[in-house]
Amino acid sequence: MPAPLATVAEEARLAARALADFAGHVVHPTVRLGVTGLSGAGKTVFITALVHALLNGGRLPVFEALASGRIARATLKPQPDDAVPRFDYETHARALIEERVWPESTRRISELRLVIEYQSARGAARERTLTLDIVDYPGEWLLDLPLLTTSYAEWSRQTLELARAEPRRALAAAWHKHLTTLRPLGPEDESAARTAARLFSEYLAACRDERYALRLLPPGRFLMPGELEGSPALTFAPLDLPNDAAAPPGSLWTMMERRFEAYKNAVVRPFFREHFARLDRQIVLIDTLAAFNAGPAALRDLENAFAAILACFRAGRNSFASMLLRPRIDRILFAATKADHLHHATHDRLERILSRMTERAAARAALAGARIDVVALAAVRATREATVDQGRERLPSIVGTPSPGERAGRETFDGASEVAVFPGDLPDDAEGLFGTGETFRGLTAGEPHAADYRFLRFRPPAVMGRKGTGLPHIRLDRALQFLLGDRLA
Repeated sequence: MPAPLATVAEEARLAARALADFAGHVVHPTVRLGVTGLSGAGKTVFITALVHALLNGGRLPVFEALASGRIARATLKPQPDDAVPRFDYETHARALIEERVWPESTRRISELRLVIEYQSARGAARERTLTLDIVDYPGEWLLDLPLLTTSYAEWSRQTLELARAEPRRALAAAWHKHLTTLRPLGPEDESAARTAARLFSEYLAACRDERYALRLLPPGRFLMPGELEGSPALTFAPLDLPNDAAAPPGSLWTMMERRFEAYKNAVVRPFFREHFARLDRQIVLIDTLAAFNAGPAALRDLENAFAAILACFRAGRNSFASMLLRPRIDRILFAATKADHLHHATHDRLERILSRMTERAAARAALAGARIDVVALAAVRATREATVDQGRERLPSIVGTPSPGERAGRETFDGASEVAVFPGDLPDDAEGLFGTGETFRGLTAGEPHAADYRFLRFRPPAVMGRKGTGLPHIRLDRALQFLLGDRLA
């Protein structure tokens, strides 16, 4: 992370924490893996599948340490941070395997620790251990980190500029109407501030609706306030500020600015200091299908969101000195989730689209020495593939059980019956999805000639997770090999 994000005193605290972590890691080699993604990307499912694979094995041919039999066992242990909730693996695994429902989304930070016992690939007789600390946190919190180097005036200008462009402009109408009644240079007004914060929060929530699927929506806690709901630290909003004035004492401007700084100090800095700055590896999960559904504006917004996210990482190759003073995130994996909603013939195109969205941000991290990769995956595969005859055409299709209430055309599914779906073909030219070329159009079983296809949500598959078989997946093993393979060599 760029140096301006932390004061000298903050850097000193981070260095002291890094020294303490390093001393512990000498005795017990440890990887702190950050798992994040924006709402609906599948963080909880990914972590549950990862842990299930390490505890129970499965078909993971690309994950060399497990496929070769070098992993003797993995054991869950109490997580190291007593003030952080434990990731509830058991409940999530039961939901997937027994109840066949997707677990609830991440709304707070949580941790889980596994100790992996393995044999070295170099032939050493002594069994080794690697401690894996998984840190699960909402991607919306990550989007808050740029606020640490942003003033209230800059944030107001940037946020208003974004909100005045379509499709956000229409969604912000009620907030913008109230904004015209506010006097930044006038006296503090608690009622006006509360109304502005409420309307601004409603605008952010409307942007996140699946019809628009916009993701660049800081401050993150406005959408998941938790214990801070109703506090002054969450009762502020952008103002239309004059360019040639300063904030007068006692003004609404000063009040909003003070609360903006309180948000940074109460929410953003503690997250950066206690969790984000201590990560070694990171996977960023991306629900590209939701953006495909919403159209080119959503894809461009998603690209901008991940550019902002990557700018926050202190990425680079770790040296002995950096491990002592400030460890770096040396491997970052971008994963397009829900690849099981597309036929495998389209997965390479999905990865190219993901590369297109992340290339600018990834280039900045790669220059610092970090290893970057992209993958299309499904941590739990909910569909299988088939070929469906439609007239004289043989269509490569996917088969699964839609979740109750899902609709295709005029048909509503009950969650009990399987359907075959032709998911369509992504364009060869990734630029087409960003509004400059061909668009994505597909077909469904219900409407053979429908345009602007909406991806169905499928239930988790029946009868899975037996000992030794693992959960069905697409490229979970490739993700594990990239994130952990070198540390289990």
